[in-house]
Amino acid sequence: MNATSAARTGADPAVSWDDLLTTALLGTDRRPWAGSAPGREAPLALLDAAAVATVRRRAGLRPARAGRRPEPAPADPRPVLPAAAARRLATLLADRSGAAGSGRRGSSPDLMELLPQWLAAAVEHGYAAPPQALPALLDAARGRTDLRPAALAFAGPRALWLARLNRDWRFALRAAPGGGAALPGPDDAEGVERLWQEGLFAERVALLGALRAREPALARELLASTWPKERAEDRLMFLDTLRAGLAAGDEPFLEQALGDRSRNVRATAAELLSALPHSALAARMAVRAAACVALDRTGPVPAIAVEPPVECDSSMECDGVVATPPAGRGERSWWLGQLVEAAPLGSWPERLGGRTARDIVALPVADGWQGELHAAWCRAAVRQRDADWSRALLGAPSAPEAGGPGAVSLAERAKLLAALEPAERAAWVAGFIATHGLSEAFQLLGVCAVPWAPPLGRSVVDALNIARDAGSYPWSFSGVMGLAERCLDPAEVARLEGLLAIPDEREDAAPGAGGYWAEAFQRLVTTLRLRAAMADELAPAGTPRAPRPDLPSAQPPDAAR
Repeated sequence: MNATSAARTGADPAVSWDDLLTTALLGTDRRPWAGSAPGREAPLALLDAAAVATVRRRAGLRPARAGRRPEPAPADPRPVLPAAAARRLATLLADRSGAAGSGRRGSSPDLMELLPQWLAAAVEHGYAAPPQALPALLDAARGRTDLRPAALAFAGPRALWLARLNRDWRFALRAAPGGGAALPGPDDAEGVERLWQEGLFAERVALLGALRAREPALARELLASTWPKERAEDRLMFLDTLRAGLAAGDEPFLEQALGDRSRNVRATAAELLSALPHSALAARMAVRAAACVALDRTGPVPAIAVEPPVECDSSMECDGVVATPPAGRGERSWWLGQLVEAAPLGSWPERLGGRTARDIVALPVADGWQGELHAAWCRAAVRQRDADWSRALLGAPSAPEAGGPGAVSLAERAKLLAALEPAERAAWVAGFIATHGLSEAFQLLGVCAVPWAPPLGRSVVDALNIARDAGSYPWSFSGVMGLAERCLDPAEVARLEGLLAIPDEREDAAPGAGGYWAEAFQRLVTTLRLRAAMADELAPAGTPRAPRPDLPSAQPPDAAR
């Protein structure tokens, strides 16, 4: 563009880009364009000048050096995914027909809901992800945070290589330990020290967690070396990593943290110390709690007498007791609950006449303190993972009490169940469903091991059948039905086949309920067959195959070709 052509368009070479931009934003009515040629409208003259300036700016750029070619993607040494399983993965990743936003799901399985289970199984078998599946896998993990741990573990190092080239997948670098970089091992003292002193916060957290899993004492010593210089929010996050491998050796450091200037850090340190039944803090809490709870033998039957603290003194606050209660909560009951939940559960039998946990929970509690006392014992049982106390506080699954002798909510019962072995947990929930049905069982089912044990699976199927025959409102069981699709053992298909027909509808049933139930059971059966096929496809060559429903839909995706 020479001066003649610039003059022809009314463009002034001396005009700056900022002048053009300002005039365009304000408008030529508010800021007249001085470069307009006679007879040329100001807006058109401005656009002409902008076009000339754009060409001039581009022509004035100096050629730059070519970008550095990316390093080749790292090799993945894990075994190759079987061909049938690879095709299944492509199908699962391509499916977007889930039930989100739809009131009625139909009889087709929701493949995206099966993807987490497929990924967990693939990781367990140790397979490498097919390279061509990595973009779709990263896209799926980007949209669903619950998929990320298993998806990134399955995707392996090549996913991190891709994430460095695409900003949409940067979450993978944040989610991977050390941002995708290899963390130094416990034997690399120099590397550990350098990363701890110079690394980003996420890298330091990842390093501390990795060391804690392998060398708990080394992780604790590393944290202690810089503890006074860390920010309060960082100290809290670092302290939380000590939950893994918590042991008596951590007590001196945690006792020191009790004097931290941050209230949240002090509370977390006190919680961790109370989870160590033989710690000094646990002993101090036991003495305080024992002063508030005693056995009263003056009545016709023994009972528990409760006298909550009259004040929260400075020593209690130093041990992590929060003085100010939440809104609507009495001070004395608030302090009592904190003392009891922090006291070792093993101290109560001696205090209460040598009774077992079950006998103690069965004792009456005077003056209406039972709910508060039992709720605190529930929190203590969860914190200390005490199976005997959890069992006692849960009570019999057939008990008529909605909350059990100690649990005050379904959430509390779910936490108590987590302290039991998987088989006992499943048996308790099966008994609960047999007595109370499925209306309150959703949270309890969520803590049971997958696939559900046969007694639990049978109880769920029986309860669904009873609900269907009773003409119950079918949509209220959609959550349990969705859990069953993911958790029920595929061997239960044989028991479900009799439920596929549309039943005769009762006069008091919800309109269309029979068709919905038949559709839901058909979807459940189809999903279980699909899960059986997925397990077969992922099994290594030569592995004996478990019996599965001999039905066409259970075939691998290439079997019909």
